Amino acid sequence: MGFLRVTPMINVAVWLLATAVLVATSVTYALKCVFYFEAIRREFFHPVRVNFFFTPSIAAMFLAIGLPRAFAPARLHPAVWCAFVAPLFALELKIYGQWLSGGKRRLCKVANPSSHLSVVGNFVGAILAARVGWEEAGKFLWAIGVSHYIVVFVTLYQRLPTNEALPMELHPVYSMFIATPSAASLAWAAIYGSFDAVARTFFFMALFLYMSLVVRINFFRGFRFSIAWWSYTFPMTTASLATVKYAEAVPCFTSRALALSLSLMSTTMVSLLLVSTLLHAFYWRSLFPNDLAIAITKDRQSGAGRPHGKGRKAGKRVNDIKRWAKQVPLSVVSSITKSNSADKEEEEKTD
Repeated sequence: MGFLRVTPMINVAVWLLATAVLVATSVTYALKCVFYFEAIRREFFHPVRVNFFFTPSIAAMFLAIGLPRAFAPARLHPAVWCAFVAPLFALELKIYGQWLSGGKRRLCKVANPSSHLSVVGNFVGAILAARVGWEEAGKFLWAIGVSHYIVVFVTLYQRLPTNEALPMELHPVYSMFIATPSAASLAWAAIYGSFDAVARTFFFMALFLYMSLVVRINFFRGFRFSIAWWSYTFPMTTASLATVKYAEAVPCFTSRALALSLSLMSTTMVSLLLVSTLLHAFYWRSLFPNDLAIAITKDRQSGAGRPHGKGRKAGKRVNDIKRWAKQVPLSVVSSITKSNSADKEEEEKTD
């Protein structure tokens, strides 16, 4: 965006503000880990919230990538990459292992749009690896990211019946479809030094997904403001960055207009969400309602309202039969039905 001649002091101010917010959020969550560990444990086993455990590392890597030149040398020390990628990689081994080994947390059951957060960190780590001079490490992370992105993307597009639909309040998370291909294009350009055909392919994927979500504007309306609305900012910012890189590689009026418009949209969205968050937090005091997804109550711990004994087993058997009837072929069900009716007729004749 050099053609806009924006002063670098804006970058310094925004970077300092983002660093302060990340530090404050990290300290607050660390205190939550100490005093409310049970809530942290339930968040880790929640299919949506577990993906947000990747966000501290992703945010820290973005701050390292966008570090103003006045604060650091031309090339960062590789220890910065190791410190931020290590927790992300350890968490990936845990999550991806659950997807691979199956069980209750296999991907076809827990996949949702926030699953992109568990993938996009690889591309951000690849960008940071290129900044510290470790291109091979960046290629390694990029390969991990693109392989699992394909799996997540196909799983989400299939809309398998085993997937649980997100509630309306979490519809902003669907914007994460834009973030991963945008980050993949930026990572490829950072590793190989040019916004070539591969980078442009992922950029065009992100651009199409961006347009497909914009035309479905009613899908993102009809629910009250919440923290989930911040899910819009990361995909929109990543898409605008990829568009800026594309405008630098293909300088023309269309590419520059697209880069400028997406950057303005991203900046406007961040500003509006910041003002709305401050108003809901300090003026209306409606930002943090009771979190039912991880709420700790006596009824939940004691299992009040749940069937016990034979009634619970009978209900489980009925549900298993219904699920089995939906999965097996119709011919098998009809043959079993015919055999059962034939057995009843023989019993009546003998009687």
